[in-house]
Amino acid sequence: MCDKYSGIHKAAQQHLKKRLGATLEHLAEHEREHRNWSRRDFVQMTGLASLGAALSLGASKVSTFAPNALLNGLSAAECGDRVLVLIRLKGGNDGLNMVIQRNNDEYYNIRPNIAVPESGLWGLSPDIGMPNEMVALQNMWEDGKMRVIHNVGYPDANYSHFRSSDIWASASDSDEIVGTGWIGRWLDNEYMAFGSAPPTIPPALEIGIQTNMIFRSFGGSMALAISNPQEFYQLAQTGELYDTSQLGNDPNQQELSFVRGIANSAFRYAETIRAAYNGGINEANYPDNSLAERLSIVGRLIKGRLGSKIYMVSIDGFDTHAEQLNSHPILLNRIAESVAAFFQDLGEQGQNVLAMTFSEFGRTIFENGSLGTDHGTGSPMLVFSGGLEGNGFHGTPPDLINVDQYGDPVYSVDFRTAYATVLQNWLCVHPEIVDNVLGQPFNRIDTLLPPSSPSTGNENRATLLGHNPDPAQAGRIQIKYAVKVRGAVRIQILNSAGQPLRTLVNEFHERGSYTYGFNPAQFFLGPGEYIYRLEAGGKASSKVMKVF
Repeated sequence: MCDKYSGIHKAAQQHLKKRLGATLEHLAEHEREHRNWSRRDFVQMTGLASLGAALSLGASKVSTFAPNALLNGLSAAECGDRVLVLIRLKGGNDGLNMVIQRNNDEYYNIRPNIAVPESGLWGLSPDIGMPNEMVALQNMWEDGKMRVIHNVGYPDANYSHFRSSDIWASASDSDEIVGTGWIGRWLDNEYMAFGSAPPTIPPALEIGIQTNMIFRSFGGSMALAISNPQEFYQLAQTGELYDTSQLGNDPNQQELSFVRGIANSAFRYAETIRAAYNGGINEANYPDNSLAERLSIVGRLIKGRLGSKIYMVSIDGFDTHAEQLNSHPILLNRIAESVAAFFQDLGEQGQNVLAMTFSEFGRTIFENGSLGTDHGTGSPMLVFSGGLEGNGFHGTPPDLINVDQYGDPVYSVDFRTAYATVLQNWLCVHPEIVDNVLGQPFNRIDTLLPPSSPSTGNENRATLLGHNPDPAQAGRIQIKYAVKVRGAVRIQILNSAGQPLRTLVNEFHERGSYTYGFNPAQFFLGPGEYIYRLEAGGKASSKVMKVF
C-alpha cells in the first residue's frame, strides 16, 4: 500500500501527521474547515456577524479591550492626511518563496522541486532576494520606499483559516475569543460620537463585497464595503434613512437596528464617496487583475481627498496545497505590479500613504507530495510608502533547521508589534491608546517608520471655541464653536460626572462658525459647574463652565 506521505522530505513526515486539517491529506477535516470559512464569509457579507459577536462577548476575555473612560481625553494627534492601506493575502501566503535567503542550502534541500533558484531572483541584499516575478518592486526598494518584516507570527499558532484569520483581525491571543477588530477598537475610540453625530465620510473603507472583522467595533462595523463607487452611489440614491429609535433591546430588533444602521451609513456616505471618486484621476497604467482594480479605486478616492483613514483590499488564492509553481508566482507578480502602479499613481501623495501586506499564516517549510505547501506559521510582511526613510529589514529570517514540534520555524516578530508600530508611528495614536486597543503592551519596531509624537486632544472635525456671558441678555451664555466638516452636530450639557442632562443642538450643520445662546434657567439648571460637549464628525470635545 502506498504511503500518502511518500515523496516528501523525511524530516517533514513526522510533523505533517500532527496537524489535523492543515494538509490536503486530511480530506474530511480540511474540507470542513473550508466550508466553515466560506460560510463565515457569507454571514459577514450579510452584515449579521457583528451582532453575533457582540452578543457573545460576555463569555470571552475581552475586558482589556473595552473602551476605558480614563482614555477618553486622549486621542490621535493629527498626522495630516496620512492613510493606511491594508493588503490581505487570503489563504496563507508562502513567505519562504517570496522573501528568500540566498545560497541557503537547507532551503534548497527541503524544497527540491519548488524552491526559487538563484537565477530566478533579484537582490534585496547580498543575502536576501525576491522572485523575478516581483521585480516591479525593485525601484521602490532602491528608492527607500519599501521595508521587509521577516517571519511574522504569534505564539501557539493556529492552522485553521477560520480561526487564524480571526486572531490576526482581532489581535487576540490564540487561546482567547474576541469579537472586535483592532482597527474597529481604535476607531471606536477615535469616533466616540459615531452614533449620535456620525461623520459624512466612512472612517474605513473596504473595496469588496463585505467588510472584514478587522473593522468590527463594539457597536458594529466601522467600515463600509463597496465594489464600484458609481454603482454604490446609484444604489444609495434609491434608498431612504431608516428609523432605529423605536427599536427595542430584544435580539431580533437589535439585529434589525444593526442592519438599518449599515444602510443609513451607506446613504450618508454616498455623496462624499462619489465626489471623491469623480475628483480623483488615475494617472498610472494598472495591470489587468482584481487587486490592481481595487487599488486603482483606492488611489482615486485618496487623490479625490475622501478623508477615510483606512482602506483594505484583498487578493485570494494563497492556499497553495498543490502545484504551487502554477499559481504562487502569478500571485506574487500581481502584488508587485499592482503596488508599484498604485504608488506611481499617487505620486507625491504617496508620502502620506502606507501600504502593508498580511496573511493569516505562512506555509510549511517542506514541500509536500503534491508539489505544494501546507498550513504553516510565520510569513513576512511587506511595508510600502513614499514617506519611509530608506529600505531595510526587521526581525530575523526563519531558522529552517531549529524548528518546533510541527516542523515550523519559531516566529521572530509578533504581528501585534507591527500593528502597534503602525498605530503609534504612522497614525499618531497615543501610546496608552495603542496598548488599550491591543489589550496589552507590545514593543514597537525601531526604525520601521518615522517617529511621531502623538499629543492629547483632537479637534479636526469641529472645535469648541469657548463661552462667555451674552452682553445683550443677562443670564444667557454664548457657546461658540466651529464646524470644519459639514455633517450632524450635537451639543449637550452634562453634569460633573459626565452624565447628559440637556441637549441644546441636534441638527445638520454646514461648515462655518456658530454661536448658541444658552439660558440655563430655560432648561431648569441651577447654579453649579457643568460640562458642555460638542459632537461632530463622529468625534467629541468638551469644556467646563460655571453657572451662577
